[in-house]
Amino acid sequence: MKIDVEYLGFIKNMLGKRREEFTMAQETLLSDLLNKLSEIYGAPFKKEVYEPGDKDIKTGFVVTVNGILSEQLKGMNTKLKQGDHVILMTLMSGG
Repeated sequence: MKIDVEYLGFIKNMLGKRREEFTMAQETLLSDLLNKLSEIYGAPFKKEVYEPGDKDIKTGFVVTVNGILSEQLKGMNTKLKQGDHVILMTLMSGG
């Protein structure tokens, strides 16, 4: 199945791209997708964004699936489906 992944903020700058599409197996979890990204992008991604085996992404980052925060779904256990749109982004703060 195809999953559309978009990168915003720091992650976009770190990876040098705004979006890409991945073909994943059926019954893929959000953690499976993040593990794949960790394999592809290596140490910088693991250090800054997500370390395989962690229960969540690193502090300062959020993930949405079809516009809903992963924490409002099932976190890393969120099941992905064909055509899902996943966004990885830096948390914004203002004052």
